[in-house]
Amino acid sequence: MPRTRSFLLLQQQLHKRYLFRRQSTRGFAESSDVGWFRSFFVHKVDSRKDAHSNLLSKKETSHLYKLQFHNVKPDCLDTYNSLSAEVQNQLHCDESYPCEVVGSWNTWYGEQDQAVHLWRYSGGYPALTECLEKLKHNKEYKEFRKERSKLLISRRNQLLLEFSFWNDPTPRTGPNIYELRSYNLKPGTMLEWGNNWARAISSRQENNEAVGGFFTQIGELYVVHHLWAYKDLQAREETRNAAWLKEGWESVVYYTVPLIRSMDSRIMIPMKVSPLQ
Repeated sequence: MPRTRSFLLLQQQLHKRYLFRRQSTRGFAESSDVGWFRSFFVHKVDSRKDAHSNLLSKKETSHLYKLQFHNVKPDCLDTYNSLSAEVQNQLHCDESYPCEVVGSWNTWYGEQDQAVHLWRYSGGYPALTECLEKLKHNKEYKEFRKERSKLLISRRNQLLLEFSFWNDPTPRTGPNIYELRSYNLKPGTMLEWGNNWARAISSRQENNEAVGGFFTQIGELYVVHHLWAYKDLQAREETRNAAWLKEGWESVVYYTVPLIRSMDSRIMIPMKVSPLQ
């Protein structure tokens, strides 16, 4: 009987020690993980107490981006390009609109007879709302939309934020080709994706090929877009192959591939009025 009681007391003591060590280890791991994770981002936020979009995006700029995909009737692409260029140029140069065209392209390889436009709204959602309200009363824009509808098969758009660790997309001289790589991620994996790419992006900067990195806020969710610029397709192949020779690139690919549900690549040619040439 005394031996049984002693054994029970010993079990209780061991169990208490186990719980204490578990709590201590867990607390240390959590604090270490948070500190390690924070180091990759511009602003310091506890990942458990803030939205993922706030952790990943550039809060200091408050830019909002809109990505448009317009599928054009095959025999109307030239007409569409001319009409779109005229109206985009007007909006881009009008300082009363808090928006600007970042880039406009036609898809070369990928979905054919397609136009892709990237807009930036300086000031986030309020800037977007301001533009929409002004365009409601813009007679020229209304006429443009009416004429454009005759040239399109379908269209869709997405609202995006830019990753904090990517460089801002700025105008470029050409000639260049552009690749838009789009990744549909598994829900709940965006932070892990950003965590890995925050380390990887330095491996893709030497040839100035990185243009911009974005993730969706409205539209199809858990979608990431990486925009790259290359002199030509041969330069693209050589640049991508060179990345595998850099330390850490292989592990980034290893850890991010399981996060992807599907992916797509478009090779695009800039329109004449595109700031990204």
